[in-house]
Amino acid sequence: MKKYYPWVLVALLWFVALLNYMDRQMLSTMQEAMKVDISELNQAEAFGALMAVFLWIYGIVSPFAGIIADRMSRKWLVVGSIFVWSAVTFLMGYAHNFTQLYWLRAFMGISEALYIPSALSLIADWHEGKSRSLAIGIHMTGLYVGQAIGGFGATLAAMLSWNAAFHWFGVIGIIYSIVLLLLLKENPKHAQKTPAANGEKPSRNPFRGLSVVFSTWAFWVILFYFAVPSLPGWATKNWLPTLFADNLNIPMASAGPISTITIAVSSFVGVILGGILSDRWVQRNIRGRVYTSAIGLGLTVPALILLGFGHSLIAVVGAGLCFGVGYGIFDANNMPILCQFISSKYRSTAYGIMNMTGVFAGAAVTQVLGKWTDGGNLGLGFALLGAVVVLALILQLSCLRPTTDNME
Repeated sequence: MKKYYPWVLVALLWFVALLNYMDRQMLSTMQEAMKVDISELNQAEAFGALMAVFLWIYGIVSPFAGIIADRMSRKWLVVGSIFVWSAVTFLMGYAHNFTQLYWLRAFMGISEALYIPSALSLIADWHEGKSRSLAIGIHMTGLYVGQAIGGFGATLAAMLSWNAAFHWFGVIGIIYSIVLLLLLKENPKHAQKTPAANGEKPSRNPFRGLSVVFSTWAFWVILFYFAVPSLPGWATKNWLPTLFADNLNIPMASAGPISTITIAVSSFVGVILGGILSDRWVQRNIRGRVYTSAIGLGLTVPALILLGFGHSLIAVVGAGLCFGVGYGIFDANNMPILCQFISSKYRSTAYGIMNMTGVFAGAAVTQVLGKWTDGGNLGLGFALLGAVVVLALILQLSCLRPTTDNME
């Protein structure tokens, strides 16, 4: 079990990650089909609000999800999370107006927020040592594959209906939650109670983790460099299909699969490359994970500029590939870098706070880009996001100097 289960766990959670992003992404590519039945979606600002409410709720719940994951079984959080968001996806197929979609999307934000802090800390606990970045990177590929499959939402809606697409994907997730119930296992160390150094009982204060995390100065640096790239990260998830359709003058049914597959395939390569490079580099240099992450961030800057101003298929797709590789390298190393500064007892809490900050930034940029789209300036918005990434890159390289690869 010690030898094989850590990778069995990654395989089990990989499919959960796929469903996580597939269920949230498919809405962005099915908007054209849904406009016929739900007239409010004909305004880009209304669609931006629909996407943003998920992010705001997701962000608010994320720190609490992390706190809960540090204090109870992460297996049950993962199982409950996928069951609820899959049920919500199923119900979205029955929505008849914007208000129903809005509230279902908000409820999906609650259920999906429980997943990432639990899953990543669970993987980090099972993969101590030389395989941590690779394991998390492989898990992240599930997110990108789910994003790509979600891009076919418009195609499936054209073949069947948008209602049927939501129904089928919801049923798949509900069935898989039962599989997880039988096969997913918590790490034994997570259930152990560590006595205080002076022999006193451990604190029962559920918010103690917050005070420990916020008192670690390096966490503030990690929080900033995680949040800033979230701006272009969420922008590509929610608005890249629209950008491809506008810049290349192609229908959304074609732009959706092209854009999401471009990002998914390149990000897939990026997280594997970033995981392998980081795990090897950190054996020779304790800052190897930081340097690997910085390389990834650096690749996203020229990609964002070219995404914003490119109007040929080669330029736009090439920029998408460059962005995906860079963001994948960055994505694979966030939790491993966090493990260098935050104890295993509080990693879910720390990542929940990071998730909240990144998602709030994503919610803001999603809504702003909705207004810019109505004004015909979506490409300019993408290009400007490259400038803010440079700030995060400088801060990351200047301030993050770990002394260990696994803070106890």
